[in-house]
Amino acid sequence: MVFPKAFYRWRPHPWHGLSPGEDAPEVVDVYIEMTPFDSVKYEIDKATGYLRVDRPARSSSQPPTLYGFIPQTFCGARVGALSPTSSGGDSDPLDICVLSERPIDRAEIVVKARIVGGLQMVDNGEADDKIIAVLKGDHIWGQAADITAIPSILVERLRHYFTTYKLVPGRESAATIESVYGLDHARRVVQASLDDYDEVYGRE
Repeated sequence: MVFPKAFYRWRPHPWHGLSPGEDAPEVVDVYIEMTPFDSVKYEIDKATGYLRVDRPARSSSQPPTLYGFIPQTFCGARVGALSPTSSGGDSDPLDICVLSERPIDRAEIVVKARIVGGLQMVDNGEADDKIIAVLKGDHIWGQAADITAIPSILVERLRHYFTTYKLVPGRESAATIESVYGLDHARRVVQASLDDYDEVYGRE
């Protein structure tokens, strides 16, 4: 994609101004919001594109992987249709977890990742899928082709994190993991989110 010269005078919005990657939905560009070292929940500010503090973690739980979203995706009707127990998508960009053998301890970076599967998560009745991917070219994880190549303990940690990271003592969690899915379904979810984005925002 060729951008006009004026484009380079300003930082592009991470959600709308970055590309999902030329090889999506198999290989995608990912904007990282959080690292495994973060005990504060960071989230992109949709109005400005800057990273903001959403909330400090209530428990000692930390994200097991790099965590962010795929640019120019939107969880709308198509994503919701792939999640039978949801009422629809959560109207956010599609979340993604990226496995990296080497520790990456800074956020607000863009990495290239290869999709291997995902978690079908429903939060407050809305589809809030968490795609699982591996850092492209990673010397340990880079050859993984499907979720079955990821150790079950890592998938278990991801499940635990996402069902507890909003937990308030005395209340039941509003988030559930309905299933763990492999590469084929993950591709469908990513493609659905790209199509949902096209419908809502269009694409250059």
